[in-house]
Amino acid sequence: MSPQAASSAILERDGRYLLVLRRNPPAADMYAFPGGRAESGETPAETALREFAEETGIVAREPRLYATYDLKSSTTGSHYFLSVFRVEADPDAVAVAADDAADLGWFTAEEVAALPAPESVRDCIRRLEADRGQQAAAPFHRVGMS
Repeated sequence: MSPQAASSAILERDGRYLLVLRRNPPAADMYAFPGGRAESGETPAETALREFAEETGIVAREPRLYATYDLKSSTTGSHYFLSVFRVEADPDAVAVAADDAADLGWFTAEEVAALPAPESVRDCIRRLEADRGQQAAAPFHRVGMS
């Protein structure tokens, strides 16, 4: 089975990351970056921006590819190729949980460590925290996870 394309978007403000509480599988009842499956004809960046707006009500811009993940679930049999983008948004834009987001919040890396979250989210946040303060403007990470 070939993987389904999916994208998510990272918005960071003052050292906090915007995460949504997923209502539906594959990450139901877990906190994750806003995102979801690609629609026909969409680029990964378009998917990330669309899903971000649908789940948070915020219109993001300037998507920059940050990481990719080959995600295979041994329990559900699902297989996704996830593209994760860093995005920008107006600093006064207010996030509201919508679409398949049951809730949302702004969390520090330490707070995320205590939340139920997919390993891909934890990995991205570890890398973002490690990248903080380095000169590289947009490091790229490719990881395979099962």
